[in-house]
Amino acid sequence: MCRQSSPINDHGLLTIGYEGCTIDNVLAALREARVGLLIDVRAVPQSRKPGFSKRQLAAGLDEKGIDYLHLQGLGTPKPGRERGAGRASRTDGADLPRTHALRSRAG
Repeated sequence: MCRQSSPINDHGLLTIGYEGCTIDNVLAALREARVGLLIDVRAVPQSRKPGFSKRQLAAGLDEKGIDYLHLQGLGTPKPGRERGAGRASRTDGADLPRTHALRSRAG
């Protein structure tokens, strides 16, 4: 099952990863958390995993009533991604890329 973080501030900011998950798992987790906007911070919003490339992800989110926004500038720069991929990796995961989701204020 996909894991999301607890809210990290009063604005309801969450993070979620998709390693080991299907698109259906991720969409269900986002709906369960009452997310209204997913901010994709990947440098290149493409994936070999079905459903996770930018257009497919945006369409799947739209079907669930979740908005999508790609903000590459919020992501981890290339040197941090390389460390996160096993090249001199940090153990706390702080330098790994994240996808952010904001809870809807309604509801």
